[in-house]
Amino acid sequence: MKALLFGGDADANLGLLVLRVFAGAAMLTHGVPKLFGGLDGFTKMVAGMNLPAPAVLAFLAALSETLGALFLALGLLTRLSSALLTVTMAVAAFVALVGKPFGTRELALFYLCAALVFLCKGGGKWSVDALLR
Repeated sequence: MKALLFGGDADANLGLLVLRVFAGAAMLTHGVPKLFGGLDGFTKMVAGMNLPAPAVLAFLAALSETLGALFLALGLLTRLSSALLTVTMAVAAFVALVGKPFGTRELALFYLCAALVFLCKGGGKWSVDALLR
Protein backbone atom coordinates (compact mmCIF):
# COMPACT_ATOMS: atom_id res chain seq x y z
CA MET A 1 0.00 0.00 0.00
CA LYS A 2 2.85 2.38 0.86
CA ALA A 3 4.44 1.96 -2.60
CA LEU A 4 1.07 2.53 -4.25
CA LEU A 5 0.45 5.75 -2.33
CA PHE A 6 3.94 7.22 -2.36
CA GLY A 7 5.58 5.58 -5.37
CA GLY A 8 9.19 4.65 -5.60
CA ASP A 9 12.07 4.29 -7.98
CA ALA A 10 10.59 1.20 -9.63
CA ASP A 11 7.94 3.25 -11.43
CA ALA A 12 10.16 6.24 -12.21
CA ASN A 13 11.54 4.71 -15.41
CA LEU A 14 8.07 4.04 -16.76
CA GLY A 15 7.16 7.68 -16.13
CA LEU A 16 10.32 8.86 -17.87
CA LEU A 17 9.57 6.62 -20.84
CA VAL A 18 6.00 7.89 -21.20
CA LEU A 19 6.97 11.56 -20.91
CA ARG A 20 10.02 11.17 -23.17
CA VAL A 21 8.13 9.41 -25.97
CA PHE A 22 5.11 11.72 -25.79
CA ALA A 23 7.09 14.97 -25.60
CA GLY A 24 9.44 13.90 -28.39
CA ALA A 25 6.67 12.67 -30.69
CA ALA A 26 4.54 15.75 -30.04
CA MET A 27 7.48 18.07 -30.68
CA LEU A 28 8.05 16.32 -34.02
CA THR A 29 4.69 17.65 -35.18
CA HIS A 30 6.14 21.16 -34.88
CA GLY A 31 9.62 20.50 -36.25
CA VAL A 32 8.89 18.35 -39.31
CA PRO A 33 6.61 20.91 -41.04
CA LYS A 34 9.18 23.66 -40.42
CA LEU A 35 12.14 21.64 -41.63
CA PHE A 36 10.51 19.93 -44.61
CA GLY A 37 7.72 22.36 -45.47
CA GLY A 38 9.93 25.32 -46.25
CA LEU A 39 11.54 27.61 -43.74
CA ASP A 40 10.57 30.92 -45.37
CA GLY A 41 7.68 31.83 -43.07
CA PHE A 42 9.50 30.66 -39.96
CA THR A 43 12.65 32.54 -41.00
CA LYS A 44 10.60 35.74 -41.38
CA MET A 45 9.19 35.20 -37.89
CA VAL A 46 12.70 34.75 -36.46
CA ALA A 47 13.88 37.85 -38.34
CA GLY A 48 11.03 39.78 -36.69
CA MET A 49 12.55 38.96 -33.28
CA ASN A 50 15.67 40.95 -34.19
CA LEU A 51 17.90 37.94 -33.57
CA PRO A 52 21.17 37.69 -35.51
CA ALA A 53 21.41 35.38 -38.54
CA PRO A 54 17.69 34.57 -38.69
CA ALA A 55 18.04 32.01 -41.51
CA VAL A 56 20.65 30.07 -39.55
CA LEU A 57 18.71 30.27 -36.29
CA ALA A 58 15.45 29.25 -37.98
CA PHE A 59 17.17 26.21 -39.51
CA LEU A 60 18.80 25.26 -36.19
CA ALA A 61 15.50 25.62 -34.31
CA ALA A 62 13.67 23.48 -36.89
CA LEU A 63 16.48 20.91 -36.74
CA SER A 64 16.29 20.91 -32.94
CA GLU A 65 12.51 20.44 -33.05
CA THR A 66 12.93 17.57 -35.52
CA LEU A 67 16.13 15.62 -34.83
CA GLY A 68 16.26 16.69 -31.20
CA ALA A 69 12.65 15.58 -30.74
CA LEU A 70 13.26 12.27 -32.52
CA PHE A 71 16.35 11.61 -30.40
CA LEU A 72 14.43 12.54 -27.26
CA ALA A 73 11.63 10.11 -28.12
CA LEU A 74 14.18 7.36 -28.69
CA GLY A 75 16.28 8.29 -25.68
CA LEU A 76 19.34 8.71 -27.90
CA LEU A 77 21.84 11.39 -26.85
CA THR A 78 19.08 12.44 -24.50
CA ARG A 79 20.94 15.11 -22.56
CA LEU A 80 22.38 16.74 -25.69
CA SER A 81 19.06 16.76 -27.54
CA SER A 82 17.34 18.03 -24.38
CA ALA A 83 19.86 20.86 -24.10
CA LEU A 84 19.12 21.92 -27.68
CA LEU A 85 15.38 21.70 -27.09
CA THR A 86 15.73 23.66 -23.85
CA VAL A 87 17.39 26.55 -25.69
CA THR A 88 14.88 26.42 -28.55
CA MET A 89 11.87 26.38 -26.23
CA ALA A 90 13.30 29.09 -23.97
CA VAL A 91 13.59 31.36 -27.02
CA ALA A 92 10.05 30.42 -28.07
CA ALA A 93 8.56 31.05 -24.62
CA PHE A 94 10.57 34.09 -23.56
CA VAL A 95 11.45 35.83 -26.83
CA ALA A 96 9.01 34.84 -29.59
CA LEU A 97 5.98 34.82 -27.30
CA VAL A 98 7.04 37.50 -24.81
CA GLY A 99 4.08 39.52 -23.58
CA LYS A 100 1.57 36.93 -24.79
CA PRO A 101 -0.91 35.42 -22.32
CA PHE A 102 0.05 32.23 -20.51
CA GLY A 103 -2.37 30.17 -22.61
CA THR A 104 -0.43 31.10 -25.73
CA ARG A 105 2.93 30.32 -24.13
CA GLU A 106 2.02 27.19 -22.18
CA LEU A 107 2.93 24.67 -24.89
CA ALA A 108 6.42 26.14 -25.30
CA LEU A 109 6.76 26.19 -21.51
CA PHE A 110 5.62 22.55 -21.29
CA TYR A 111 8.23 21.48 -23.84
CA LEU A 112 10.82 23.58 -22.01
CA CYS A 113 10.03 21.90 -18.69
CA ALA A 114 10.02 18.41 -20.25
CA ALA A 115 13.38 19.10 -21.87
CA LEU A 116 14.76 20.31 -18.53
CA VAL A 117 13.65 17.07 -16.87
CA PHE A 118 15.60 15.01 -19.39
CA LEU A 119 18.55 17.37 -19.34
CA CYS A 120 18.81 16.74 -15.60
CA LYS A 121 17.74 13.08 -15.45
CA GLY A 122 18.74 11.55 -18.78
CA GLY A 123 16.64 9.13 -20.79
CA GLY A 124 16.07 6.56 -18.07
CA LYS A 125 16.47 2.81 -17.96
CA TRP A 126 14.38 2.20 -21.10
CA SER A 127 16.26 4.33 -23.61
CA VAL A 128 18.78 3.84 -26.41
CA ASP A 129 21.31 5.63 -24.18
CA ALA A 130 20.89 2.91 -21.56
CA LEU A 131 21.38 0.20 -24.21
CA LEU A 132 24.56 1.88 -25.46
CA ARG A 133 25.87 2.39 -21.94
